Amino acid sequence: MISFLAKRAATLVAAVLLSSFAVFLIPYVTPGDPVRKIIRSRVAGDVVDESTVRAYAQSLGLHDPLPVQYLRWLSDLCTGDMGLSHVSRTPVVDQVMPALAITLSLVTVALATAALVSLPLGVLAALRQGGRTDTLITTVTQSFIAMPEYWLAPLLVVVFALKLSVLPSAGWDTASSIVLPAVTLALRPISFFTSAVRSGMIDALEAEHVPAARARGLSRRQTLVRHVVPNGLVPLSTLVAVWFAGLLGGSVIVEVIFAVPGMGRLLYDAVVNSDIPLAQGGVVVVVALAVAITSLADSVHRILSPKVGGTLA
Repeated sequence: MISFLAKRAATLVAAVLLSSFAVFLIPYVTPGDPVRKIIRSRVAGDVVDESTVRAYAQSLGLHDPLPVQYLRWLSDLCTGDMGLSHVSRTPVVDQVMPALAITLSLVTVALATAALVSLPLGVLAALRQGGRTDTLITTVTQSFIAMPEYWLAPLLVVVFALKLSVLPSAGWDTASSIVLPAVTLALRPISFFTSAVRSGMIDALEAEHVPAARARGLSRRQTLVRHVVPNGLVPLSTLVAVWFAGLLGGSVIVEVIFAVPGMGRLLYDAVVNSDIPLAQGGVVVVVALAVAITSLADSVHRILSPKVGGTLA
């Protein structure tokens, strides 16, 4: 187990470093002079004079080899220095952290809702495997896959904000503002979570220890609660973590439609405005957090799953 965790930690560090290097290269692989882009992120106003550009480039070490520049940039990043936004001329970190907190709140509510809905549906479908209840639950939840966010979000706005006037159509001002974007993000995960719980429950019901538990005198309810449901939750825990990591930067459409000032909206604005320091800071934070979450989920899955955990050396 210790060997596995050490390898996982090494993989995590390597993935974050490779991702950060790819993010560092953004000014060099996008159109325009990379030196001017970098100087613009450090100096207020546009630098036009060539002699001034050369002087700033020399002082910032922009003529150094790329590996040297990357290490310097990474060192600044580790101290919280992500540069200045091209547009607002404020530190990028001051924009990224509040936006990240909003997206974390939105994604947490969305996936918690999806998990709470999927768990009883998946258990019920597994217990009624092949019956009408199973067919109904599977059909309804799988239909959610065909509801993309860019179609579902305007529909929810029309129904609940314009027609019924029970929820705000956009913004992040009140507690009710989270309802429509969270529901929009939750529907598609519900289909995958329900399927995962159903499959995990069916596998657990067919395991050898279930008849043994009944033979020891446990009731059907006790057997389900102690032996079946916990084993059926293992795939759900992994899926939740994967979706959490994906939605951190994948909620762009929802955040733009509902005017949620989260990471998705921040990255969208950074791309539209060619705000490279803001894009770099946002992407590297999202990638690092996503890699950490998926690595943690994989480690937890190895620990909780007897079948997988038994193979660890």
